[in-house]
Amino acid sequence: MTKLSDVTRNKLKSISTATVATALYKRGFRTQCIQDVHPLSPDQPTLVGEAFTLRYIPAREDLNKLEVFRDRSHPQRKAIEDCPPGAVLVMDSRKNARAASAGAILVTRLMKRGVAGVVTDGGFRDAAEIGKLGFPAYHQRPSAPTNLTLHQAIEINGPIGCGDAPVFPGDVILGDGDGVYVIPAHLADEIANEAFEMTAFEDFVTEEVHNGRSIFGLYPATDEQTLTDFAAWRKKTGR
Repeated sequence: MTKLSDVTRNKLKSISTATVATALYKRGFRTQCIQDVHPLSPDQPTLVGEAFTLRYIPAREDLNKLEVFRDRSHPQRKAIEDCPPGAVLVMDSRKNARAASAGAILVTRLMKRGVAGVVTDGGFRDAAEIGKLGFPAYHQRPSAPTNLTLHQAIEINGPIGCGDAPVFPGDVILGDGDGVYVIPAHLADEIANEAFEMTAFEDFVTEEVHNGRSIFGLYPATDEQTLTDFAAWRKKTGR
C-alpha cells in the first residue's frame, strides 16, 4: 500500500471534497465520488487515509450461518484486525443497505486500532452509537439486520466498486460533510498541492463576495486586478 506523506495528509485534511472534485475533473476523472453515502455525525472529523478494501457478494444461505464468525480468517473479522492504522476501511456492499455492513463493536475496534475511518455503500447497525464515537464513518442509511442476512464477505484488499466509484487498494479517501471522494494513489500529492492552492484562492474569493464584489472577473480570475488583489491578500493573511 502506498503510504501518504504527513505533508499530503495534512493538506488534504484542510481542503474540501468539492475542491478535489474540480481538480480531478480537470484531469478527466468523473466517477471518483462515492455516491449516496453520508456521515453518521455532522461533527465527525474530516476523513483522510489510504483505502483498504473489503468486498461482499450476495450471501448464500448455507455458507452464512452465525457460526462463521468463530473462524478467525472470516474476511469481515480479518479486515477489522488487518486494516492498517491511518488507512480507511472501504466496503463494497453492492449499494445494498438491507443488511448491515458492520456494527458499533467492529467500528469501535477500528477506531481503537488507529484506523482513519470507515466507508460502506451499504448501512451500519448501531448507527446512533457509531455517530457518537467522533470517528469518521460514512454509510447509506442505518440497517439493523446482520450482514450475514444478505452479504457474504469474500475478499480483502482487492479492487472494488463502492457507490459506483472504483476503489483500488492504496487510493486516497477524502470525506467531509459533502461526501467521499477517491483520489487515485499516483495523483495524491499532485491533487493535494493543487487543491490546497485552490482553497486559498476560494477563501479570498469568498471574502471578496461577502464584501459585495461581483463574481465577473473574480471567479474565474479573468481580470488582472483579481490576481493582483489575491497576491496582496495572501501576503496580508500569510496564506
